[in-house]
Amino acid sequence: MKNILKTLIVVLLIAFISGCSKDYFKVNVPTGAVAESQLSMNDLLGPVLYHTVIAQYYAERTFGNYSQNFTGQGGTSAGVTSISGTWSNTYLYAMPNLLVIREKAKALNAKHFDAVAQILIAMNMGLVADSWDNVPYTEAAKMAKNLNPKFDTQQSVYNAIFNLLDSAIAELEGADPTGILPTSTSDMIYRGDMTKWLKTAYTLKARYLLHLIKKNGAVASATAALASIAKGYTSNNDDFQMFYTDKIINPWYSREVLAKHTGNDHDVICDQLVSYMDGTSFPFTGGTVTIDPRLPVYAETDDGSTVYKGFESGGFGFTADGVTKANTVFRENGYYTNATSPIVVISYAEALFIKAEAEFLVNGGTTTSAGTTAAGYQAYLDGIKANMSKLGVSSADYIGDPSVDMGAAALKLQNIMKEKFIANFLNPETFVDLRRYDFSPDVFKDFALPADNAQSVFPGQWLVRAQYPSTEVNRNSANVNANKKSPVDPVWWEQ
Repeated sequence: MKNILKTLIVVLLIAFISGCSKDYFKVNVPTGAVAESQLSMNDLLGPVLYHTVIAQYYAERTFGNYSQNFTGQGGTSAGVTSISGTWSNTYLYAMPNLLVIREKAKALNAKHFDAVAQILIAMNMGLVADSWDNVPYTEAAKMAKNLNPKFDTQQSVYNAIFNLLDSAIAELEGADPTGILPTSTSDMIYRGDMTKWLKTAYTLKARYLLHLIKKNGAVASATAALASIAKGYTSNNDDFQMFYTDKIINPWYSREVLAKHTGNDHDVICDQLVSYMDGTSFPFTGGTVTIDPRLPVYAETDDGSTVYKGFESGGFGFTADGVTKANTVFRENGYYTNATSPIVVISYAEALFIKAEAEFLVNGGTTTSAGTTAAGYQAYLDGIKANMSKLGVSSADYIGDPSVDMGAAALKLQNIMKEKFIANFLNPETFVDLRRYDFSPDVFKDFALPADNAQSVFPGQWLVRAQYPSTEVNRNSANVNANKKSPVDPVWWEQ
């Protein structure tokens, strides 16, 4: 691919940023600084998108272990985390550039470009607020102008998220006479398609509304989510995802495949995920299906066996029985673990499971009840189909099994959340779902504390939030200390 990329320094931000093109990750050594006034919004958008997506990866590096998608290479469970990579990518790189984009968009009256920036701010702030609870927002990312930003409450950040998304929706649904839009080279997600950005705003809004079932009530939150999701994603082509290249490889491929072959730290597949996909937790009853066809797309065995034996979290190399050696690792050429794989932030399949959960709750569903609406049941089935279609496997036999297609009257919340758990593999949103329902085994069947939890610093308790990174403690200690809480203290929307 032709390299038309250059590295830039924004004087106001005192940070290196890189321009974007088809080779949007390639970085050259800078020979000088470029003033903010010389940069266009499209110069800034590519780096923003890159850092927004990689922040999701760094969050999932630990939260995926908490969610028991995977364990450490010896079956180890993760301890207290600061996910500092998420903090730095959000606050040092994404947010400062987003503020500049907004300033430029307002000066030019470029309403649609401003809407894109607002959606991305909401996406970034949603991730950090869900990870740490109280975080800088109103005074954040101003660099030299304010080196000690105050922390805003998670509640106020959520209010800001909804305001940002509503404003973006209004701008995208209105006219923009300037015609100043993201280009196909700078917009690595949608190539300048404003219709898909609008759908993303609605889908994100539905996601965040459903986070508030404890604060606003299950029915009220679900009703609002349904109104928003009705204008959200309509196909897998709408997914917010970023593909990597054969030169700039996917970080999951680097960590889980290349690292394994070079003797470096990597992860292995947890038995919680395997048990959801091999008929252990949800036995197949139709006689045709023996495993979820997505399992071989995510994982493989390291001993050539056709029987997948996942690693127990905290089980030090064994399965959940504590006797059998585990054998399940990341697939070398899996959908999410090949060199050019995408990182998916939010998808059409998730949108359908949001709808399925919301319909279930509006229908009066609880964590133990059965029965939903016809629309909710269809969304549940369509979510499975959408995810399987995305992964390139057939859904016919799987959905034909009575354990999956049990009928609307028999559908439970645990069936919906099991399928969302599988479809959102390697997505930090799963950790949000677990916390929303207090890690309940009624909702997440067979989910339990790691086997080594009794020997941990917090026996009998779930880790539910990240700790502020040491870099922030060192430079903003007063504000950090005023907001610091134990990693087992629930965030605002959990309470």
